[in-house]
Amino acid sequence: MFENLTNRLNQVFDNLRKRGKLSEADVDAAMREVRLALLEADVHYSVVKDFVARVKARAVGAEVSKALNPGQQVIKIVHEELIATLGEPAPLNLSGAKPRVIMLVGLQGSGKTTHAGKLARQLRSRGERVMLVAGDPYRPAAVQQLQQLGERVDVPVIADLGKKPPQLAAYALEQAQKGGYTIMIIDTAGRSQLDDALMTELKAITAKVTPAEILLVVDSMIGQEALHVAEGFRDTVNITGLILTKMDGDSRGGAAISIRTVTGVPIKYLGTGEKLDALETYDPSRLASRILGMGDVIGFIEKAQEAFDAQSAQKQADKMMKGDFTLEDWLEQMKTIKKMGPLSQILEMLPGQIGQAAKSIDPRDIDRNFKQIEAIINSMTPRERRNPDILNASRRRRIAAGSGMEVQEVNKLMKQYREAHRLIKTLQKTGLKGLPRMFG
Repeated sequence: MFENLTNRLNQVFDNLRKRGKLSEADVDAAMREVRLALLEADVHYSVVKDFVARVKARAVGAEVSKALNPGQQVIKIVHEELIATLGEPAPLNLSGAKPRVIMLVGLQGSGKTTHAGKLARQLRSRGERVMLVAGDPYRPAAVQQLQQLGERVDVPVIADLGKKPPQLAAYALEQAQKGGYTIMIIDTAGRSQLDDALMTELKAITAKVTPAEILLVVDSMIGQEALHVAEGFRDTVNITGLILTKMDGDSRGGAAISIRTVTGVPIKYLGTGEKLDALETYDPSRLASRILGMGDVIGFIEKAQEAFDAQSAQKQADKMMKGDFTLEDWLEQMKTIKKMGPLSQILEMLPGQIGQAAKSIDPRDIDRNFKQIEAIINSMTPRERRNPDILNASRRRRIAAGSGMEVQEVNKLMKQYREAHRLIKTLQKTGLKGLPRMFG
């Protein structure tokens, strides 16, 4: 979402790094470019004005003039002020009597139902006993969609088309209390626009169940309109937080930077894809690092921890360092990496050259390459996978025919495998000393 903004800001930063000293004119020129980049990214003009003023005030002071690397110091200031603009992290309020009620509200098509399922999955993984409530009887198949999501995340769904949403919420609360549930998530109805009927119903629900959290689900791809939507709901319902969806999209993304400052409502989650695990707890420092092209190593580690089984990962690492890494191991690791999500998005979390290079990768090419490798390895016998050195010309022709590939593709895979082996041997000799160079 922030690709164009990141590229523009990095051009400004590159120019700053080249200068040994920074004059006030240099800072002014850089701030003009930063201002234009932010406005083009659809950041609210008042937010841009305040942000640039704060950065400039610090950048022309002693903080920069006395720095050993003035350009780098300005980048540090931009990073710190961007974090301040994005706001403090605001975790879910899970205090008080159980079950704690979380109500999702928003316009039609914002992604409320899907994100009810995502949130249920995440909270259940933390050990909470979660119940979902289908409070949208108006949209065709909304109840069925939530029930399907409930089955996928192994969470019960309370639904009754014969009850109005406020009465259903009250009934569900009784069931949750009797069943010992700790969290109850209500998926509410939306409208194509803000209207009195929608707000009246939401107020009636809150009167019945007293939510601990009322989360507004906003489609971040609607740009500045997201701010108006947030303000409209905030002025009528006591919104406690925001979920910004479609943060993996290709829009300009300025709403994500503006919305906390303009509305005063904290962002709590970011929806980063269609899968049920594509929900990130909002962390302004990590988002700021991504926007400025510094990567998100913490996010990368979290995704890896979720996808990898600790014992299996340790076993694989031990085998690699002993030089026992086979094609079977390679295939297993590829399958695990795929669980982490689209590889191009994963690589973008890494800092420096790798993260920047990942932006030019076509996800379809990666997926196609994964499928080819999987087909080739699956066409081998167990003995061939464990002992690739026995793959002579006739065996390679048979494997190519069995996988629907050309012999050249099989040869290419074996070349990659040999290069991986050489890298492992290098690591055996040098340890991890050479790896930092990869991150530029």
